Formats: sequence, structure tokens, C-alpha cells
Amino acid sequence: MGRTLENKKEIVADLKETLSGSTLALVIDYQGLTVSEITDLRRRLRPSGTVCKVTKNTLMGIAIQDQEKWQPLSELLTGASAFLLVKEDFSSAIKAYQDFQKVTKKTELRGGVMEGRLLKEPDVKALGDLPSKEQLMGQIAGAINALATKIAVGINEVPSSLARALQAVAEGEKGSSDESSAE
Repeated sequence: MGRTLENKKEIVADLKETLSGSTLALVIDYQGLTVSEITDLRRRLRPSGTVCKVTKNTLMGIAIQDQEKWQPLSELLTGASAFLLVKEDFSSAIKAYQDFQKVTKKTELRGGVMEGRLLKEPDVKALGDLPSKEQLMGQIAGAINALATKIAVGINEVPSSLARALQAVAEGEKGSSDESSAE
């Protein structure tokens, strides 16, 4: 039994909603994957906030029809397609997919779309090589902490330097007054 028109409209509406919250859409050829392998892929993608949708290309085509930033996706709608819709942490999502692909060796990345631009496989790999959101936040926090430490040391050094300078002047005056009284 095929899908009803209402059912197809629900699927398209769901795709539109998911796409509206996504920053990156990847298209993979999932031909030959078992249900358990697709479930494993979804499980791996879940921590990065990525949704894996397996749907007909025509339904995805209808979903992106009115959305200009997803139009380049239409070039990738051939064959058996699974769509990885990434909300935020695209680096972790790409790494999770790459790990899955190494294990199964059954899928092929066709490309993706980000900010209205079509991405080929090398572009997606370059995005995957970027540090994750958590790593970037850690690097920024480390840099801010180092800067704060340098500022604190510098601020503490000013009174110490002033005290040493006053001490040197005082000792110099004491030494010169001792010399004057000796004469």
C-alpha cells in the first residue's frame, strides 16, 4: 500500500521544519544498508544533534522548493538518498558519519549544502577536520584565562616595581648621607 497524499504532506512539512533548524544538510547514498545499520548511524549522530532522514528524493525536492538556501540540494537528489540534517555541531556530525562509514564501507557521501552553497566531498571533509564546538570553547577559555593571568601579573608587578624603585632611592640617599657625614 502506497502513501496517501496526507501522509506525503506530513512528511514534507516535517522535512521543512527540520531543514529550517539545520545549518548543514549532507546527502549520502545508503544503498545496501540494513535497518540495524541505519539505526546505528542514527545513534552515532544523535549526540551532535543531527537527524538522519531516509525519504524519497521527490519529497525532499518538494520540501526545498521554496527555500532558496537549500536549492543546491536538488543537484544531489539521485538514487537511494539518506539526508543528514545537522543543527549545530557539524564537525562532530561529520566525524560520526566518517566513523560509521569506515566500519560499514557501504555508504557514499554525495555532498552537502551549507548556507546556500553546494559542498563536494573534499569540502565536507575539510569541515569535519575543524575542531568541535567544545574544543573551540576550550581553546577560547584557555586564551582568555592566559590573558587574564598576564594582566593580573602585570598589575601586581606595578606596586612591586614602585616599591623596589623607592627602596633603591632610599638606599641611595642613605648611602650618600653616610658618605657626607664621613667627610
